[in-house]
Amino acid sequence: MRVFSRLKIGFGMARRSGRVLRVHPKLLVFPLVGGISGIAFIATLFGSLLLTDSIRDPGMVLYGALFLAYLVETFVASFFTAALVAATRTVFHGEEPSIRGALAAAWQRKLPLLAWSVVAAIFGVIIRIIESEDNLVAQLLAGVFAVAWSVMTYFVVPVIVFRDPSLTEMFSESATTFKNTWGESIGAMATIDVFSFLLALAGLTLGVLTFVVTAGTGIQLLAAVVVGGSGFVFGLLVGKALSGVAKTALYVYATESTAPAFFDDMDFGAFGGYGGGRI
Repeated sequence: MRVFSRLKIGFGMARRSGRVLRVHPKLLVFPLVGGISGIAFIATLFGSLLLTDSIRDPGMVLYGALFLAYLVETFVASFFTAALVAATRTVFHGEEPSIRGALAAAWQRKLPLLAWSVVAAIFGVIIRIIESEDNLVAQLLAGVFAVAWSVMTYFVVPVIVFRDPSLTEMFSESATTFKNTWGESIGAMATIDVFSFLLALAGLTLGVLTFVVTAGTGIQLLAAVVVGGSGFVFGLLVGKALSGVAKTALYVYATESTAPAFFDDMDFGAFGGYGGGRI
């Protein structure tokens, strides 16, 4: 029953994250800008991957290019996530978040964010090298490494924003926090992923309906793409913002034994069992 209780808390945290976004919609700016900047990376990354696949022996030059692509994307994504976490922390203190202030707070953490991005880029290239081996064992090994890496680094950005950690501390504290909140994390992220999927699906449905309604007009395809694409992107955008808010709340719960604004009606008793008197 404890597992279901922790998952239920995660579902509740996802709902309360939605409250935060409704009151402070400016938080959507950070994943929006980060997502736009990531479009260039996606083009670069997939171009690099296609080029790598087309050459029998990719060599160090192409893997170096892939490393740079991972590095830039990780840093940009982490930077705007850090800004979202900083803005959410301001909300939790009962204050009005500032886009400029949140970006400034993220910039103050640029060096640890860069260090994290370098490590993440190295790991990404290693996974890519393993995946390039044409056998099932390598594919399974790459998958296991990727899952383990995702778990260990789940809270890296909040750790960097809230603390002044060394390189090893940002990974160890992230892993420890996930261990202490695994049920709540899974519950919150699962709820957010389902909600984001439904929003994106609704956007695509609107696009199809627009295509049908505007049949016979010169703007049929354009209108469908604009409406459907906007709805799809909005769903993904909301999902990213909800994830950032929920992850920040989980980190506060696990490390500060306090209830931030919008989450003060949570049942903290279900968090019992954490070491050292932490929630």
